[in-house]
Amino acid sequence: MAIHQFTLNASWPGGRNEVGHIEAGNLKTHISIPPEMDGPGIGTNPDEMLLGAAATCYLITAAAMIERAHLPLEHIELSSVGDVDVTNGVFTYKRITHRPIVRLKKEATEEQLKRLSKIVKQAESSCMISRAIKGNVELVLEEDIAIVG
Repeated sequence: MAIHQFTLNASWPGGRNEVGHIEAGNLKTHISIPPEMDGPGIGTNPDEMLLGAAATCYLITAAAMIERAHLPLEHIELSSVGDVDVTNGVFTYKRITHRPIVRLKKEATEEQLKRLSKIVKQAESSCMISRAIKGNVELVLEEDIAIVG
């Protein structure tokens, strides 16, 4: 068994509406409460970072699975939306919706398109971040897959 450790260092200068800073490997940015939650909106915030972690994990996992399946990938892109519920002053991350657009090259077969459909769905449950938040945040997939041309 291999254990991979990731380290993040954070600093915060004071109260709720201050601006802090985080560093983790290549990630170096300011952090604050987003304007949607009456904060200064400088840098990023936990809501964006959770969405970013889920989205990039899904995208990289899908791309790796497509590559391992030797599918003729033309293009892959992703947009994701995170829904945060605020009830009685309690913030709860409710749902993340991934909307991948995946195109196979024009020489792809219908069988390869069927395989792609399975992979696009499988990638969500295979992603480390998806597994980490499972049972706490609903994960929704709205895929758009096709063969180019």
